[in-house]
Amino acid sequence: MPQTWAISGVDLHLDLRGPRVRVALESALREAVSSGRLRPGTRLPSSRVLAADLGIARNTVAEAYGQLAAEGWLTSVQGSGTRVADRVSAPGRAASPVEPSVASPRYDLRPGSPDVSAFPRAAWLRAARRALGQAPFTALDYDDPRGRPELRAALAEYLARARGVSGSPDRILVCSGFAQASWLLCQALRAGGAGTLALEEYGLPTVRATASACGLAVRTLPVDDDGARFEFAGKGDADAVLLTPAHQFPLGVPLVARRRAEAVAWAQAGNRLIIEDDYDGEFRYDRHPLGSLQAHAPDHVVYAGTASKTLAPGVRLAWLVVPPRWVEPLVEAKTLADRQTGVIDQLTLAELIASGGYDRHVRRSRLVYRRRRDRLIATLSSRAPEARVSGIAAGLHALVTLPPGRTEEEVIADAAERGLALLGLAGFGDGSSGHAPALVVGYAKPPEHAFTGTVARLAATLAAEAKPPSVRRSR
Repeated sequence: MPQTWAISGVDLHLDLRGPRVRVALESALREAVSSGRLRPGTRLPSSRVLAADLGIARNTVAEAYGQLAAEGWLTSVQGSGTRVADRVSAPGRAASPVEPSVASPRYDLRPGSPDVSAFPRAAWLRAARRALGQAPFTALDYDDPRGRPELRAALAEYLARARGVSGSPDRILVCSGFAQASWLLCQALRAGGAGTLALEEYGLPTVRATASACGLAVRTLPVDDDGARFEFAGKGDADAVLLTPAHQFPLGVPLVARRRAEAVAWAQAGNRLIIEDDYDGEFRYDRHPLGSLQAHAPDHVVYAGTASKTLAPGVRLAWLVVPPRWVEPLVEAKTLADRQTGVIDQLTLAELIASGGYDRHVRRSRLVYRRRRDRLIATLSSRAPEARVSGIAAGLHALVTLPPGRTEEEVIADAAERGLALLGLAGFGDGSSGHAPALVVGYAKPPEHAFTGTVARLAATLAAEAKPPSVRRSR
């Protein structure tokens, strides 16, 4: 017989004697929230307290809370406990006019972002207080367009130690994110007489758009399991190339040593420029770290890094380590763009790096994301074995090649019906490649409490049978 238990002042009827205790708890809480008996914002007992009250395992309560949070019934924020979600409609309340799956997907595996709920708020605040307390008032005035000397010095030390980058602080340019960095590079290339930028056949569409907007023609490099192929080496039909050598985006392959040597030889032979986008170089799991390409030819390679993957995209900080002859053109472009990047965030990041807080956060994140990657692989292996996962030795995303007969468009639409946002590989290509249909899955993005439910929906989508063409057209 079910028993009555009071949770946050609301009576729930639970049968805790059977094998499906977690399901019973989830159902009771779901009913209490949907009926309005548990009001939005109500704080629930901690998993430890509720488990003790009910006489069940703490993991059972934690898993139930996690599933309900993944479904949007509850919210869980470190330091403030688990509460009933504000956006769940109680009786008499009008539903939100904005469709959640369009405005803010409940489950999101799109690539490009880390778990922003894991941002090190306490460490960032401590670093900000120390940095502002130590900085002279003149630091808040107009300053060097390259960025604050404190941050450039900290970056020079960190990048040499962590990524093998060779460059003094006076050759570092701080930007407001990689989007601005790529725009500055394209502007400087065009102003210097360059006409063509070579890009990998798969990459960020915004980089292609930026190059075109700056007047550069775009040349495509094929990519295989060894990375970008320099088929035009020695022909001189490109003035610069942008590569993602540590972890190609989005295919996930590294640029092998032979191809790296080819790239460097191509740049040195024609006094050309390589732009190395090291967007997620700190995250590697099953292999030794690949050092930067820049270390092999610092006079021909611009190294580009960013805080968007290690901290959060909202921290609009990126950096370029620039060959000497390119410093002045890039400083001129930066001065015209926005004069300088926000000083307070620069000072804070400099202090975070100098204090060791940045390294500690990266190490913690690396462990978390490796465990997530392993859970993703295990779930798909058991529940959607026909889907092939690759590009997983490093980074924050995986390439999931679809089962035979499935199309990217169909799978993305099916996932949307489950409240899951996905992106297909085709959206990152130039239209010329014949790669098999695949998804680019950003497994770092979901908050921890929602990860299990999110991956479960991905597996269910991939395991579902392909719908007949007539059903697809009816949508």
